[in-house]
Amino acid sequence: MIYVAIIILAAAPTFFVTRYIYLRIAEQRINAYFDETVVRHSDEVENIYRQMRGWKHDYHNHIQVLKAHLSLGEMDKIEGYLDGLENDLQEVDSIFRTGNVMIDAILTAKLSLARAKKIEVDSAAIVPPTLPIAPVDMCIMVGNLLDNAIEACDLMTEGAFIRIYLGIHKEMFYISVQNADSGEKKRRGTGQGLSRIEKIASKYGGNVNHQNEPGVYSAEVMLPI
Repeated sequence: MIYVAIIILAAAPTFFVTRYIYLRIAEQRINAYFDETVVRHSDEVENIYRQMRGWKHDYHNHIQVLKAHLSLGEMDKIEGYLDGLENDLQEVDSIFRTGNVMIDAILTAKLSLARAKKIEVDSAAIVPPTLPIAPVDMCIMVGNLLDNAIEACDLMTEGAFIRIYLGIHKEMFYISVQNADSGEKKRRGTGQGLSRIEKIASKYGGNVNHQNEPGVYSAEVMLPI
């Protein structure tokens, strides 16, 4: 028994060192994944504002084209040109204005991406002046919820939709995301994303609920205010 105890004691440091190394590697991989996610979110937001700046820059050119058609009496071409501008402007003007810069940016970026993919989007957001969550954590949470929804919709051949609602419910800050789901297995990054969402919610004393129904996946986040 003494020899066994000695062997166990001798092996213990090696075990804990090995375990620590594995945990550190796993943590680094997870951090790298979410660093990449935040960078992607930032790139998407920058893309939206790049579109806005581009539209403003082209405004003068649009006016000149319309004046040229008007001088030639080409009303049909003016109508067609205006239709094209209207569609272009709808994409640029689909910007949230809740008063929370971080939420506005991430919702605008993600839902603009969804619309570009021809995904039907239904959204509403009412955000209180102060939130019980750090802006970066909110960005990661909402971004991952919408990334998962968009990835699920990418697998749909028809009927792709996303519904998102943010607001106050029973004295809690409430986030609800529903999306069309084909029932296929989890996609790349989805498991890590959900784990991160649950970890953030737990950090602030909140909780996350998931529900699968035929053709629809739902995720709800409740955070105490």
